[in-house]
Amino acid sequence: MPLIALTGGIASGKSTIARRLAEHGAVIVDADQIVRDVQGPGSPVLAAIAAEFGGDVILADGSLDRAGLGSRVFGDADAVKRLNAIVHPAVREESKRRFEAAAGADPDAIVVYDVPLLAEARLADPWELIVVAHAPAEVRMQRLVALRGLSHDDAAARIASQVPDERRLALADVVVDTGGALQDTLRQADELWRALPRLIAERRSR
Repeated sequence: MPLIALTGGIASGKSTIARRLAEHGAVIVDADQIVRDVQGPGSPVLAAIAAEFGGDVILADGSLDRAGLGSRVFGDADAVKRLNAIVHPAVREESKRRFEAAAGADPDAIVVYDVPLLAEARLADPWELIVVAHAPAEVRMQRLVALRGLSHDDAAARIASQVPDERRLALADVVVDTGGALQDTLRQADELWRALPRLIAERRSR
């Protein structure tokens, strides 16, 4: 089962590429969704987060106050490290379970792990291929302001909090340039899908 990592900075168009690959038949495992799932109401992860950061991070309906927790840890490297120590192991375990389930359902399935924090947390996993969605920081900043309603300062802070583009690009087997029009990104995703058998064979032969 080919296992492909798809990563990119915030507002890089990574999810657009994932959706296009899914249309071609790839099985998409979404790291952000796994994070939401493992810290759902009543979960051990949510209990551990509350024990570490205070019970007020749990809303009245039992769910995590994601915005409240985010504002509490954002910009605090020690707090982020403590949060990651709780969440990352659970995400790793659940993603492994989903990879294995996909392989069990179809041994030939191409599984794409849509993972923002590849460089930070999952680089050592046995990826057949690493695909990086890349757009210049100024383009991503414009998207965060125009499409997500962030202020210019908040958008800049979000981008600055992630690993530098250079570090992410250095990991790439394939770079999809997402700085242009949507159709150009989709065209590159289509080309990537057609090229996957060759790219995977080349990677395995190294």
